[in-house]
Amino acid sequence: MRTRHATGHEAQHTHIRRTIALAKRRRGNAPAPPGFGERLADAVAATVGSWRFIAIQSTLLAGWIATNVLLGGGWDPYPFILLNLLLSFQAAYTAPVIMMSQNRQADTDRDRALADYQVNLRAEAEIALLHEKIDLLREQQVTELTRMLRDTLARLERLEERRA
Repeated sequence: MRTRHATGHEAQHTHIRRTIALAKRRRGNAPAPPGFGERLADAVAATVGSWRFIAIQSTLLAGWIATNVLLGGGWDPYPFILLNLLLSFQAAYTAPVIMMSQNRQADTDRDRALADYQVNLRAEAEIALLHEKIDLLREQQVTELTRMLRDTLARLERLEERRA
């Protein structure tokens, strides 16, 4: 024997199952996992954008300069043209790789923002529907209370007529 509570509970589970199925269908349209190049770009961006990288690079640069100064000209004398060339080379390759990672992250963020917007729209519609249902229930209650009040007043009038 089913009770009213069990039926409501089953309806809730059905709604949850439908919601999960809808989410799975939407995920089917999700982009494929990042490829090797995208993972590499993310790894480079994460590495270059860290304090550890800055500390290591600063130590290497200081060592390069100190070694060339202490050797009295060394392999890269004072204006350090070779060092400038190496840093330019590093910047020329690092900047586009970081931009690739940022562009991919921006695309991901845009997709997430769109999904959030769609969820917000659905939630707004559900809330509006709940407001309508509550307003309808209140209207029904007011109508019922008004009817009960009229019945009570009619009974009171009949009682007063009997006493008079």
